[in-house]
Amino acid sequence: MLTVKLPQLLSIHQVPKVFQEKGIISGYRHPKSSAMDCILSTFQMTNETLNIWTHFLPTWYFLWRFLVLSHSLDFYEAYTWPLFVYMLFTCLYPLTSSCAHTFSTMSAHVRHICYFFDYGALSLYSLGCAVTYKAYVMPDPWISSTLYSCFVPVAVFNTLVCTTLSCYSRFPELEQPRLSKILRIAAFAYPFLFDNIPLFYRLLLGWGTDYRHSDAIPDHCRHLVFAGLTCFFFASHLPECLAPGCFDYIGHSHQLFHICAVTGTHFQMEAIITDMGSRSSWMSSDAALPSFAGTIGIMFIALLLNLLVVGLFILLLICSPSSSLLLQSSSFPERSKQKPE
Repeated sequence: MLTVKLPQLLSIHQVPKVFQEKGIISGYRHPKSSAMDCILSTFQMTNETLNIWTHFLPTWYFLWRFLVLSHSLDFYEAYTWPLFVYMLFTCLYPLTSSCAHTFSTMSAHVRHICYFFDYGALSLYSLGCAVTYKAYVMPDPWISSTLYSCFVPVAVFNTLVCTTLSCYSRFPELEQPRLSKILRIAAFAYPFLFDNIPLFYRLLLGWGTDYRHSDAIPDHCRHLVFAGLTCFFFASHLPECLAPGCFDYIGHSHQLFHICAVTGTHFQMEAIITDMGSRSSWMSSDAALPSFAGTIGIMFIALLLNLLVVGLFILLLICSPSSSLLLQSSSFPERSKQKPE
């Protein structure tokens, strides 16, 4: 009879510091797992299992929504191009995150490279938000303003800042963990705050003036609430810091961070679709429809630039002598000598 042997699990003292998570005591996978071990571990309860599934399953949900929209909308029309860009990146970021968590224990090198790509995907998602916010969420009085014309180019620059800061934040992670955390939070908070400038105006100063967009306000508010919770759980390491070892497998902050992130994205998507419908007749009769260069074109440019940034950090990781501490991966027993928990 064919049997499958699941990978053994380790405690925090059996893995190098680069693999350790604050407040998580047990359930670690081997720091030199094979690709097959990583895949098998997704069907085993480890401290990463729910991190993987809380982004893998939403990927299929967002893909399903994308396919449904493709049947009800004509993505060959210029007016739908911003939504097309947004939906592509909405499907990309949870899939990339799920893959990063799955294969992050193959080695110290692979761990950092996986998260470089994860950060790049998240920064591209912020660009997708900016493209749709310019087209569908921007307050009417701002149309044709300087901010309106510069919004997407600035958002492209923001993706490069985000990817650069977040990738760099992995280098001081062991010696200066607080600095690393601050850099990573700032890297993602900055483009989020910029992208939401039009929405903040509508909620705080333009309430009741853009009456054509009022139906989307509740979903926009829900999105902002879950975005705030996402930042809180990412920054706080709660609840596992209050009771180390009690939330190793279920309920730790990174799982809650993932759940809040995808829930917020769901509400954001619904709000954008509602805004898109309310503005369609007005935009369709206006000369300034979204351009191919400002949507699909800018998507490919940003993708290539962010891949270049990630590639440069991979080279820096592999070639720089200063990365030796970051890549500590030999301070644990060999596989055959380890005992499962």
